[in-house]
Amino acid sequence: MGTPEFAVANLRGLVEGGYNVVAVVTQPDKPVGRHQDKLQPTKVKEYALEQGLPVLQPVKMKDPEFIEQLKSYNADLQVVTAFRILPEMVWGMPKYGTFNVHASLLPRYRGASPINAAIINGDEETGVTTFFLDHDIDTGKIIHQEKYAIDADANFEQVYNDLAVLGTQVMLQTVDDIIKYGEEIPAMDQPATELEEKYLYAHKINKEDCEIDWKKSAKEVHDFVRGLYDRGTWTTVTDGNNEQIIKIWATKIGPETELPAGKFFRDKKHLYVATGKGSVELTEVQPAGKKRMQGIAFMNGVRDVEALKTLPNLPSRGEES
Repeated sequence: MGTPEFAVANLRGLVEGGYNVVAVVTQPDKPVGRHQDKLQPTKVKEYALEQGLPVLQPVKMKDPEFIEQLKSYNADLQVVTAFRILPEMVWGMPKYGTFNVHASLLPRYRGASPINAAIINGDEETGVTTFFLDHDIDTGKIIHQEKYAIDADANFEQVYNDLAVLGTQVMLQTVDDIIKYGEEIPAMDQPATELEEKYLYAHKINKEDCEIDWKKSAKEVHDFVRGLYDRGTWTTVTDGNNEQIIKIWATKIGPETELPAGKFFRDKKHLYVATGKGSVELTEVQPAGKKRMQGIAFMNGVRDVEALKTLPNLPSRGEES
């Protein structure tokens, strides 16, 4: 059961490993295009159909027709990767239960965006956990965990791809152990935790959550940008006459500066923005209505870089990022 490319890696591991995959469950096709008149299948569906596997795409997980279809496959085990919340009638169906492949070291970063959260918070390591589903989100008994070191400048895409590979290895180890031990497989309760909420829960990310807070330090801004590389961060810029929203895809830590947070400055080959402590270099940006470009290309298209500054953050964004 899964939807994005991360889940495809797990499914491919099962198929190529010779395991008996009896069916695949994924999200319904998504309307796309200017008029929403085309349907786009999930990455998991595309791969499953290439392999000749039956695909189920329930709109509601408690749909009686879907439940009966799922029962008909008589699966011994269900594997879930980057999917959706399941009711007990689904996760409790197989003889050996249902386990989830989660891209964090639980109990750290339960929720929808664990990879983003680990990078945004400047963590030096994360990992993959397999655990049995139960009534609460990402709280079930842990089967296996493997750690992964996050490079200081790695962005979301790099960490995502590496964890997809690691996740497949941990998932296959978990399946093999369930085959070996059956219902007696060793699994441990998640440790009690007093983690701050930003480390405990990785909430779903919305557009307003991607606005850069320039009052934060250069490292915090840099971590924020690389942690949201899958969707792009943004800021509103003005030269005193015009405003525009630009997306910022990549940064580097810049020089120290006494300029106020949000103020642009430059040298011959680099474009910087002052932060609450230090500055960041803008290395890849995307002005509204244009393609991505290097920071220097954007700078060369601006008449007066010294007049540029960012506008205050949206009130609705609050202090969370």
